Amino acid sequence: MVCRVKSAIFPVAGLGTRFLPVTKSIPKEMISLVDRPLIQHAVEEALAAGIERIVFVTAPGKVTLEAHFQASPELENTLAARGNGAALEVLRATTLPRGAVACVSQPRPLGLGHAVLCARELAGDGPVAVLLPDDVIEAATPCIGQMVEAHAECGGTVLATMRLPRTQISSYGVIDPSDTPAGAEDGRLVAVRGLVEKPAAQDAPSDLAVIGRYILAPSIFGHLARQRPGAGGEIQLTDAIASAAAGGEPVFGFCFEGRRFDCGSRVGFVEATVAFAMQRPEMRDRLGTFLRHEMARLETTVLAAE
Repeated sequence: MVCRVKSAIFPVAGLGTRFLPVTKSIPKEMISLVDRPLIQHAVEEALAAGIERIVFVTAPGKVTLEAHFQASPELENTLAARGNGAALEVLRATTLPRGAVACVSQPRPLGLGHAVLCARELAGDGPVAVLLPDDVIEAATPCIGQMVEAHAECGGTVLATMRLPRTQISSYGVIDPSDTPAGAEDGRLVAVRGLVEKPAAQDAPSDLAVIGRYILAPSIFGHLARQRPGAGGEIQLTDAIASAAAGGEPVFGFCFEGRRFDCGSRVGFVEATVAFAMQRPEMRDRLGTFLRHEMARLETTVLAAE
C-alpha cells in the first residue's frame, strides 16, 4: 500500500536577485500575481491536493511568508466593524490552522537539494511533496493533485515534466527516460533511469525537463545527506534523485496537464499576470481592450521607426 502524501516543502530561501530592487525588502515569493502572492498560489495548490502540513525553508530574517498565513485579528476586527464582509472573507482564506505551518532556516544558499534536506525533521516519515513557487501552473486539476493521484498508483518518486525545445533545455534538470510502466496507457508516466542537471543541448538525454513539482520517497533524505556538490557548486536535488534511480528505486516522470508560467523570470511573471488577470470577469474586457490598443500603438511606432 502506498502512503498518502501529507506534507509539502516550499524552498523559499532565495534572494530573488532577478527581481531587484523590489526584492530588497520583499521576498520574491510575496510578489503578487494580480492580487495573490506567488506563495499563496503554491500553498493553495498543495491544500487542494489534500496536503495537511506546510514546511517553509526560509532564509534567516524572512518572516513575512509565515506571517501571511497567520490570523490578523486587528485587521479582521476593523473589516468586520466596517461591514466589509467580502474583504474579511478574502483575508480569512489566507489563514492556515495553527500547527499546519512550520518553518526551518537554510543558513546558507547551498542549493535546492540542501534546502530540501534542511526540512528533513519536519517532513514526516512518508512521501513528501516539494513545490517551487516560481513555477505557477494553471490547471483544471492542480498539478500536485494530479501527481498525488499518480503516486497513489505507482509509488516511488514522481517528477513533474514537460517537453521543451532543445534551445531551452540547458536551464533545467532533464530526465533520461526508460520504458513506460505497466498501467500507464495514457502515456503520462515514464520510468526514469537517470537525470542530468542543466546539460548542454547536444548532451541532453531527452527533451523532458523537470518542472518545480516533486513527490519524493522518504529515502531521498539519505541520498541528499551523502550528496556531493554538483552543478554550480550546490547540492542538487536532481543528482540525489539520479542516485536513487541508479540504485534501482522507482522514479517516474509525470507529464502533467496544464499551462506552466516561469515566474522566476520577469517576462514569465508578466505573462502570468496577464493570463490570470484575463480570467477575472471584472478585468477581462478592460484589459483586453488595453492590450489590443497597446499592440496597435506598438506596431504603429515600429512602422514609423522603419
